[in-house]
Amino acid sequence: MISVITGDIVNSRQLNDPDIWLKPLKSIFKKVCQSEQDWEFYRGDSFQVELTQHNKAFEVAVLIKATVKMIKGLDVRMAIGVGEKTHQGIKVTESNGPAFIYSGEAFETLRSKKSNLAIKTGNNTLDSELNLYFKLALIAMDHWTTNASEIVKLSIENPGYSQQEIGVLSGIKQNTVSEHLKRAFFNEVIELNHMYQSKIKHLK
Repeated sequence: MISVITGDIVNSRQLNDPDIWLKPLKSIFKKVCQSEQDWEFYRGDSFQVELTQHNKAFEVAVLIKATVKMIKGLDVRMAIGVGEKTHQGIKVTESNGPAFIYSGEAFETLRSKKSNLAIKTGNNTLDSELNLYFKLALIAMDHWTTNASEIVKLSIENPGYSQQEIGVLSGIKQNTVSEHLKRAFFNEVIELNHMYQSKIKHLK
């Protein structure tokens, strides 16, 4: 079982230089994927990522969102598909199986639902539950500031670091780090991630 994240960058055309968001995202994908065959950009501002640790998809989606929202005016739409892979393509966009189909189907619903994150696993009850949690989480996540997004990104990438150590990395004081994390509802997002991992781990 794998997870597939299909996404695109919101408002990407407002920037003349796509490298502003491409480079940091490529850096993230290289860290979370097993090989460069597991991620790809296509149609300019769209991407697909395959994760062999299928219960890590929400955490990776949050990391992607924080990375993109560090750039003023940008956001990202993403859909997670969880399931099997039945065909290994030369590129991730050429692979196939339920995980890829689910991700694509969920992605197609994002615009009509006016949502930036959705999931499809083939288990309708679980999907309804998780999509409700995502909808609630997005009330905070869609409004992250660029500064809060940076602190969220650093905190996810350095889970063992204290707020003071995160402050050193970002060049701000510990109390400012704390304020950013509170406004981002970071603790609640982490709680949701733990719950997500537990539920996806037992998915059959």
